[in-house]
Amino acid sequence: MFKFIKEQIQTIKKGDPAIKSILEVFLYPSFRVQIYHKMSKFFYNHRMFFIARLISEFAKRRTGIEIHPGATIGKGLFIDHGTGVVIGETAIIGDNVTMFHGVTLGGTGNEKTKKRHPTIGNNVLIGAGAKVLGNITVGDNSKIGAGAVVLKDVLKNVTIVGVPGRCVKINNSKIN
Repeated sequence: MFKFIKEQIQTIKKGDPAIKSILEVFLYPSFRVQIYHKMSKFFYNHRMFFIARLISEFAKRRTGIEIHPGATIGKGLFIDHGTGVVIGETAIIGDNVTMFHGVTLGGTGNEKTKKRHPTIGNNVLIGAGAKVLGNITVGDNSKIGAGAVVLKDVLKNVTIVGVPGRCVKINNSKIN
């Protein structure tokens, strides 16, 4: 747990220039919800589903961020201004991912498989209010613009904007 705290201090200091002291990290909803998620994930993995959901519901009420106990989260997740973030049960989040408020990693309701939520690669940025839905993959180093709705796989190193989401940059170069 100490390693996680140290990593989160570095992640939050890097992700938010407004932070003035290390103690402020303990006030960040992103930090607190991930502590709760680690606890709920333990119970979920030990098939104590009610306790796992109880902890995640408590965390949602305390932070405004809902992370299902079954979700898999890599190192360095930073949820900036996290109110309204929802992360579904079968979502997988890679390392060094940044999300802003109102992001949903959810299902479409049409999935016929157990995996119903997206897989997010490493070093991905997801803008405020973006919806990434279904059993899709967002490639490493990609950016999802604020308010975008993504329903299809996203390649590596691209920028997606709009409803429905469309690619506007590849490797930081605009496309027509």
